[in-house]
Amino acid sequence: MSDNENPIAKSPEEQFWFAMSATFGRGLKAKTFLEDKSVECFVPMKYEIVNDRKEGKVRKLIPAISNLIFVHTTKKRIQSLKALTPYLQYLTKPVGERNVPITVPEKQMLQFIKVCDTYDDKLLYLAPHEIRLEEGTPVRIVGSMFDGVEGTFLKVDGSRKKRVVVLLQDVTAVVLAEFIDGYLQVLK
Repeated sequence: MSDNENPIAKSPEEQFWFAMSATFGRGLKAKTFLEDKSVECFVPMKYEIVNDRKEGKVRKLIPAISNLIFVHTTKKRIQSLKALTPYLQYLTKPVGERNVPITVPEKQMLQFIKVCDTYDDKLLYLAPHEIRLEEGTPVRIVGSMFDGVEGTFLKVDGSRKKRVVVLLQDVTAVVLAEFIDGYLQVLK
């Protein structure tokens, strides 16, 4: 495996957005732990109606993707924090003969956070295998609360409408509500 394939190997003191799993639904526990250690992290959240034993049906903010957490830190720091939290694991992808931690480029992560932090009820989260990006056209949203967000314009399986997808390669994608052509700028 060359350094070009693994950016973490080139810059062990550089900060990366690590895609991680906090097993057994402990994403919010991991987020609290990391924030207490002054580590920036992000758990995509959504509102859902849930049955509360005391209050009955309530609208509650919950993780949008089970066990997923993004951690912004150095390789050295995340390794020391992982030693203290055995339920926090890297999401990995195969590169050559090894599995390497998945990292998300800063620009992609900031756009993903911008979209997710709207808590829009029409957002749809997809696994990478649920979309066909080769059919898409790269676009930038112009206007609305998503102004400046770049994604891919495509048709999502099971939907008749075309939408914009913001993708975190090998991790997840978030699908925005349908857009009128006038709100999209095609990127070259």
